[in-house]
Amino acid sequence: MRVTRESLLRIAKETAQERAYNDPEIIAAYLTGSLLNVDPMLGGTADIDIVFVYKNKPQQVREFVKLTPDFHLDISRRTKDEFKSPRELRSDPWLGYEMYDPILLYEREKFFDFVQASLRAGFDFEQPPLMLQRCRKLLSHGRQIWMDLTEVDSAGPKEVRKYMKSLYHVVNAVAELSGPPIQERRLLLEFPARAGAAGKPELTATAFHLVGANNVNADKLKTWVSDWKYAFKLASENANVDIRIQTTRANYYEKAIIAMLEGEIPLAALWPLFHTWTLSADVLDGDHLKFWQSAAGDLGLLGAGFAERVDGLDHFIDDVEIILDEVAKENGLETSVGI
Repeated sequence: MRVTRESLLRIAKETAQERAYNDPEIIAAYLTGSLLNVDPMLGGTADIDIVFVYKNKPQQVREFVKLTPDFHLDISRRTKDEFKSPRELRSDPWLGYEMYDPILLYEREKFFDFVQASLRAGFDFEQPPLMLQRCRKLLSHGRQIWMDLTEVDSAGPKEVRKYMKSLYHVVNAVAELSGPPIQERRLLLEFPARAGAAGKPELTATAFHLVGANNVNADKLKTWVSDWKYAFKLASENANVDIRIQTTRANYYEKAIIAMLEGEIPLAALWPLFHTWTLSADVLDGDHLKFWQSAAGDLGLLGAGFAERVDGLDHFIDDVEIILDEVAKENGLETSVGI
């Protein structure tokens, strides 16, 4: 079956209308994510990111629905109360951008226009004051997570997972200087352009180093794919695994990883491969945990290497804070020292 952006957009609209028709709690639905781009495919796969807004708190926050082996719905649910404060929405690094320029799929009451008008009021959403607020929130989240790692004696999947979450926030603190946050699958693929747009191309090498890219090459990553794939499959059968680890999303990750390994930035595949492998390893034991441990050791993310990575992350956070202060000074705004 030939799948195009247009056909996926049509599925999104039909899904939103059908669900809203059968659920009076839904007051609006909008499309976000990769389908907002002209070319949403990566490795011939894509997801359809739909957000449903509910009158009251929904029972299920996130849901994945398989369409074909290569395409699925990624449905998120929010409550109307989350959009009550335009001031908070404009400084929210995730929800702010999510609502800034999505595609409206369905509306039962005049919700969307009001929220978006409030968000865009004064045309200052992308201007330095609000931009820096969002970047600093991301950096603060990254720092808070990092602090939990400073007294870790022995690292395993839980600690490495937390480390990668911290790094993800810090990388996006740089990315939001020039646009929306980068989603997980494309993090290292798109970060070089964002670091360049921020006038700090050298940050690319730091980000890659902190995830262990200096210790491996594309050929090494290719040897990991089969162990990653089997770990993903086993973990998806565990009720306690992270919700992102589902067989519905197996091709979504695998084909993207393979495409990146064959692309211009092959080590960009390291993030989706090792991140989802870490989420899987968190509920595994025996040989499959050992395979992950071997890879983590190669990347310098276990043993003494982990402490070094955590120290390096500390310096990275400091460097990004200095960059944000430079932007603040250039625009006559308060620096972090004055916050």
